[in-house]
Amino acid sequence: RKKITPGSLMKALIRPGAGEKTPTDGDQLIYHCTIRTLDGVVVESTRAEYGGNGTPKRQVLGKSKILLGLLEGIPTMLKGEVAMVRFGLARMHFSLFYFKVKPELHYGEDECPLSVADGFPKDDELHFEIELIDFSKVKARMLHLLLREIFNLPSYYYIIFPTAFRKLSPKLLVSSLTSFMVITEDLAVLKKVMEEGQGWEQPREPYEVKAWISGKSGDGKVIFSYTQGEPFFFTFGKSEIPKGLEMGIGTMSRGEKAVIYVKKEYLTQCPLIPSIEGIDEAHFEVELVHFVQVRDVLGDGRLIKRRLRDGRGEFPMDCPLLDSLLHVHYKGMLLNEENTVFYDTRVDNNGQPLEFRSGEGLVPEGFEMCTRLMLPGEIALVTCPPDYAYDKFARPAEVPQGSYIQWEIELLDYEKQKDWTGFSFREIMDDVEKIKGTVLREFNHVNPQDDEEGKEFSDTRNMLHLNVAACLLKMGEVRKSIEACNKVLDTNPVHVKALYRRGMAYMTAGDFGEARADFNKMMTTDKSSESTAKAALLKLKKEEQEIHRRAREQFKGLFDKKPGEIAEAGDNDLGENVPGETTNEDDREGLDTEKERLLEATAPPPSSLWSRLWPSGRRFFRAFGLDRCAIL
Repeated sequence: RKKITPGSLMKALIRPGAGEKTPTDGDQLIYHCTIRTLDGVVVESTRAEYGGNGTPKRQVLGKSKILLGLLEGIPTMLKGEVAMVRFGLARMHFSLFYFKVKPELHYGEDECPLSVADGFPKDDELHFEIELIDFSKVKARMLHLLLREIFNLPSYYYIIFPTAFRKLSPKLLVSSLTSFMVITEDLAVLKKVMEEGQGWEQPREPYEVKAWISGKSGDGKVIFSYTQGEPFFFTFGKSEIPKGLEMGIGTMSRGEKAVIYVKKEYLTQCPLIPSIEGIDEAHFEVELVHFVQVRDVLGDGRLIKRRLRDGRGEFPMDCPLLDSLLHVHYKGMLLNEENTVFYDTRVDNNGQPLEFRSGEGLVPEGFEMCTRLMLPGEIALVTCPPDYAYDKFARPAEVPQGSYIQWEIELLDYEKQKDWTGFSFREIMDDVEKIKGTVLREFNHVNPQDDEEGKEFSDTRNMLHLNVAACLLKMGEVRKSIEACNKVLDTNPVHVKALYRRGMAYMTAGDFGEARADFNKMMTTDKSSESTAKAALLKLKKEEQEIHRRAREQFKGLFDKKPGEIAEAGDNDLGENVPGETTNEDDREGLDTEKERLLEATAPPPSSLWSRLWPSGRRFFRAFGLDRCAIL
C-alpha cells in the first residue's frame, strides 16, 4: 500500500452488482478478466470471445498470487458487478470512474508474483475489465483434518477421543466450516458445500461409494452426467475418478451436496473422463448418496472389514474402541467355493451369542480388532489372515492350518467398563493390572526399525513392567512382582529401578539375603542411587531386627534351662494359652502358622547329612505332629 500513491488506482463502474457485501481476505473470488491497452487492443482475456478458454479465474483473496492493483480494487466490488480498472495515469473513460495504477504496480512491479510472456506490454498503462461472478468465504480444513486424523486411524488401540466432541452436533461443526473448503494447499482443489450431510463418517480407501455426479469444464461445457438412472458407483482409491474429485469427495459426509472445483494439475485420466485434453479446470456437482465402509485394518490388504448393515449411532464415537463386554453372533466360514461354515453361534451355541471381554485375548486378534470398529446392530464381513485368526489361537478342527477365513459378525451390544468412581482399592489395582497387561501384550507387535526406536521401545516396555511390578506388590502378589522385575533385568541386569523394585519385593517376602544383594548391587552400579539403596538397607535391617525380636518374645524362657537339664519344646511350649483366656480354632491356626514361620526364620541351617539330602523333611514330619525335639 505504500507503493500506491493518490490518484494511481482508479475504477470505472460499467454494470452495478447486487447486495451490500464486498470481498474480504480469505474469500474465494470467481471473476472474468480482460486486459486491454489504452488503445483498446486486447492483450489477454479469460473470455472465449476474446480468445480465452472461457474459464473464469478462481483465486483466494489474500492467499493467491494477485496483482497489487486487483488486490486493492476487487474488495470494493459487489457480486455481479462489472468494472474497469486502469493501470496508469488518471483519466476519465466513457464518463466512468477508474482505478488507476502505475505500471510498476501491475506486471511491471519489481517483485510481481506473476510472470507474463515476452512481448507483453507490462511497462504500459493497462485497462483491466473485471466481472466479479461470485465470492464466498473459504476456510482451510484444519478442523476437518483434525477430525479425520483422530477418527480414521487404522490401529484401533491408539485412538483417544476428547469427550468434548460428543457434546457438539455434526451440523454445528459442519456449519462452522464456511461454504468453501480448501482441499489442497495450492488452492487447486476447492469444495463449496451446497447442502450439509449427516454424521461424521467420510469415505476413504477402499470404501465403495455411490454418488450422483455431473462434470463441466470451466467454460460451462458438459463433460459427463450421472444424474439419472443409477448413481455412479466406484471404489475409493482405485483411480476410477479424477484425483481432485476423489480428494473432494473424501471430505463429504453421507447425503451432502457440493460443487468441487478442480484445476488441470489434479485432473487425471480415468474411466469417468477418458480424455482431459483442453480442460484447464472442471466443476463437479456431487451428491454423496451412500458408501459402504470397507476398512483395511492392518494397512496391508490382508485384514479387511466390510460393513454389510449399518449400525446404530455415530462412527466411531459409538464403537467399543475401549475394553468392553461385547455380545456378538458370528458365523465362521472357509474361503473355498462352498464357503463352508465351521461354526455358527446361532446353531452351535444353542442360539446364544458369544460374550467376551475385549483386551483379554479371549478371541482371535483379527476378530477383536474388527469388532472394536463396529457399531451396535452392525453386521460386517471380515476376511482375516491366518496369523490374526487361528494360527495363534485354538484352531477349530475344520480349519486347515495357515488358511484365510471369513467371519460374518453381528455386534448386538456392548457394555463399557466403569470408571473408578466408587471402586475399592483392590478393584482399581485389578483394573490397572489388566490395562497395563493389555498394553504389554500389544507391544509384541511393535518392531523398532533402528537403534533410536529400539531404545525408546525398550525404555517404555521396561517402565510398564516395573509399573506392573509395583501394582502387584501393593496387591500382595510378591512372587509375581519379582517375575515382572526379572523381565526387565533379563534384558538389562544393571537396571537400577528394577533392582530396587525387586529388592523391595524380596524384603516383603522375607528373603532378606536376596534383597540385600539387590540393594548392594544398586550402589555399585549407580553411585547416584546410593542414598536410596542405603535407606532401603536400613529398612531391611529394621525388618530383620523386628523378626528376631518377635522370635525371642515367642521363645522366651525356652532356652533358660541349666546345662544337663532336659527341656522339651513342642506344641505345648509354643502354643500354651494365657491364664484366664481361651483360644479358638482360628486363633490356634494363626499361632501355629506364626510359630512355623518364626521357627523357619530363626532355625540354623541344617548341617546333618539327612538334612542336606532332604531339606524339607522336617516340614513333612511336622505336618503329622512329629515336630518335638529334645534340647540339652
